[in-house]
Amino acid sequence: MKKIPKFKSEDEERKFWAKHSPLDYIDPKKLQLSVFPNLKPTSRTISIRLPESLIEGIKVLANKKDVPYQSMLKILLAEKVRQEFATSKKRIAAG
Repeated sequence: MKKIPKFKSEDEERKFWAKHSPLDYIDPKKLQLSVFPNLKPTSRTISIRLPESLIEGIKVLANKKDVPYQSMLKILLAEKVRQEFATSKKRIAAG
């Protein structure tokens, strides 16, 4: 395994890594799994028209769980998407 040189600047380091593979400088026996629990997934703002009654129902559920209603909406959508994927996998497996 090769030793990583000391760099005088980021530019020098960039040039070095452009010509060398990091795999030549890593000991696979020393690799460890890293976990980043505080990373938040990228989100995107969308507009959606919903019936007032649905919004009010979501707000009631959110209030019961003590979460903001938009967070409650994300929770409900994520649960339904997971259910749909699980159902479609079962159908494909039964096939």
